[in-house]
Amino acid sequence: MNAVTGPVVVGVDGSGQAASAARWAVREAALWHTSLTVLTASAVADPASGGKASAWLETKAVLAQQVARATRDELAAAEPLVPVMTKTSTAGAEAALRQASAGALVLVLGPPTGTLSGLLAGSPDADLIARAGCPVVIVRGTGATRAGGPVVVGVDGSPMSDAALAWAFEEASRRGTRLVAVHAWRDTESGRPFASNPGSPLVEIGEVEQRLLAERLAGRRERYPDVDVEPVVERDLPGDKLLERSAEAALVVVGSRGRGGFTGMVLGSTTHALLHRADCPVMVVGGELRA
Repeated sequence: MNAVTGPVVVGVDGSGQAASAARWAVREAALWHTSLTVLTASAVADPASGGKASAWLETKAVLAQQVARATRDELAAAEPLVPVMTKTSTAGAEAALRQASAGALVLVLGPPTGTLSGLLAGSPDADLIARAGCPVVIVRGTGATRAGGPVVVGVDGSPMSDAALAWAFEEASRRGTRLVAVHAWRDTESGRPFASNPGSPLVEIGEVEQRLLAERLAGRRERYPDVDVEPVVERDLPGDKLLERSAEAALVVVGSRGRGGFTGMVLGSTTHALLHRADCPVMVVGGELRA
């Protein structure tokens, strides 16, 4: 097992989606035997008044503290063995989350309609997810744990994918559940799946892709003998297969960008689709699991 190097941090804003994220986050902290930090952010400097504090923004800051304390009390009651702390930042939401991620094990947030309003590729929110100092989990729905559901990970052979695979093995091990490793391959030159015709070398290509996945899994399997691994290799679009698998998953883990990403995109198209449409929490990994 890997040593824990920081707390789970959850950003809350008083919304129902953020509350669901907080409930998921405290269970994650329990799995990792670490603490939970409930983070709220409310800038007290008003640009309209030359950067001076305003009564309205100060009131918002007080409300943010109240939200943090109420969330802390609820979570502490739900998981008495998890130390739950609060932190209120005056730096503004994105800056506060970025700063908190630098020392966190995992950063947990609500979906685009909650903590990260207006999540779009190329937006500041997408930039935060891609460049955070730790994995970011977007909790969709109620955040309820899908008992017995597997951890699903997307594997494409890229460095970000390898980092996601390391996290996925650890998450599956801690949950005592199986790991579904999905490798969907396609024609990277045309951007469309290979056509099924007698002249297409699909058998040979499929064997190469199966070897790629087997090689990526080999070392991890030795390190995690307790994790039952289901390798899945299919000729399809990665986003479609991972979305399909998310219907039964407890968690989907992906790298922030894969090998097919376009220059200038901070999040890959597969990751972006999952953040908006997955049926379970999605972990976006940008770096290796810290040991």
